[in-house]
Amino acid sequence: MKKIIILTTVIFSLLWSCQTEKKADEKQEYLRWVGDIEKNEQIDELEFKVCNGYDKILQYFNLGKGPVYSGEKSKILNTFKSKYQPITDKNQNGLIRIRFIVNCEGKAGRFRVLQSDYSYQEKNFNKEIVSQLLNITKEIENWEVFKRNEVTVDYYMYLIFKITDGQLTEILP
Repeated sequence: MKKIIILTTVIFSLLWSCQTEKKADEKQEYLRWVGDIEKNEQIDELEFKVCNGYDKILQYFNLGKGPVYSGEKSKILNTFKSKYQPITDKNQNGLIRIRFIVNCEGKAGRFRVLQSDYSYQEKNFNKEIVSQLLNITKEIENWEVFKRNEVTVDYYMYLIFKITDGQLTEILP
């Protein structure tokens, strides 16, 4: 019995000594959800505001439908078809994802870009391709205002661009 008490005391002491105290003024180390977009004053437009607080931004899958854009997807496709100037290059192949927040006023902000090859390995595309897609995406102004329980909400949205030989071949979702 003494051995069990001594062993328990030793284990408890070791576990206790490994604990660290969190100070009240420490910033939370992790985001609320994987993929949350924190405000970055160096790259984000300062005028863009979320309406209901950072912790209430809905994920796109919470909306119950695809991209909520006034004019449907065909309008988005036509916008990129008319504005995107291809860069012909056999090495420019893969996917460019632009993720952003649409606030309760239907305005988009906090744009983030992720680039990969078709095997989902990180890749850097020609900067002109990326900047064109990002700028055209930022120009889209007709994102729908979404309501949940009669309250307008902020939500995440994304567009994925399939690039083949520098040509824009598909826009998802």
